[in-house]
Amino acid sequence: MRHTSRANPSRTLKFALTAALLIAATVASACQPAPTPGRDPVIVVAGTFSPGFANEVIANRLRKDGYNTTVFQLPTLGTQDIRATAQSLCKKIDAVRSSTGAAKVDLVGHSQGGLVARDCIKNYGGKTKVDKLVMLGAPNYGTALANLATAVTLGTCVNLTACKQMAVGSTYLNSLNAGPDVISPVKYVSIYSALDEVVFPTGNAALKDGATNVKVQSQCPVRTVGHLGLIADGTVYSGVADALANRAITLSCLAV
Repeated sequence: MRHTSRANPSRTLKFALTAALLIAATVASACQPAPTPGRDPVIVVAGTFSPGFANEVIANRLRKDGYNTTVFQLPTLGTQDIRATAQSLCKKIDAVRSSTGAAKVDLVGHSQGGLVARDCIKNYGGKTKVDKLVMLGAPNYGTALANLATAVTLGTCVNLTACKQMAVGSTYLNSLNAGPDVISPVKYVSIYSALDEVVFPTGNAALKDGATNVKVQSQCPVRTVGHLGLIADGTVYSGVADALANRAITLSCLAV
C-alpha cells in the first residue's frame, strides 16, 4: 500500500503568514516617499526573538512620515549578552551615519531593544551619536517573567544570557541603572502599556531622572495593546511620532 504524504496544516499556515508579511513589507517599502531633508535617520531596534520583518509595520509608518528608517535585528535574535548586542548597535549607528551623512540618529527600541539602545548610549559612545531614544515596552528595571523563568529552570533562564540579564535585580540591570537613567544630551521617552504581558510589573518600563514616561492607558483608558502590539499599534505610533518631532506626547486614542 502506498502512503501519500500530507502537508502539515499548521506549518503551511505559518509559511503562508510569513510570506504574506514579507510581501506586504516589500511592497510597502517600495511605495514610500523620499525622506524629508533635515530629519535624523531612525533605527528601529527590534526586541527578543523578533525578526527584522516583524518591525516593518512601524518602520514603514516612519518612512511614510518622511524618516529614513532602518531596522536593526538583534544578533542571535537577542539571546546573547546584551552588552555584545549594544556594541553591534553602535556599529550600526556608525554605518547609518556614514551612509546618510547625518551627525546623529534617533532610536526606537522595542522590548530588549530599549535596553540595547540604552547600553550603547551609556557605555559604548552612543551618547554623542544619538539625539532621541524612544522605548516601547522596555524592561528597564527588569521583568519578573525572567525571574520566574530563571527559578523554574534552576537558574539557567532556559540557557539564554539575555534572559538572566532582564530579570529584576540582575547584575546587568543594576549596572545599567547605576547613576542617572538619562545620559545627557540624549532625550529619553518610554511608552508602555498597563496590559503588557511580558514586562511585569509594567511600571518597570518607566525611567527616572528627566525621562518622559507615557503609559498608554493614562491618556487612552480603554486602549487595549499588549507587548507585541506596541510596534504595530496606531495609538502608540502617534506617541512615537510626537517624540521624534519634539512635540508634547498626545496620544491619538482612535488611531489604527
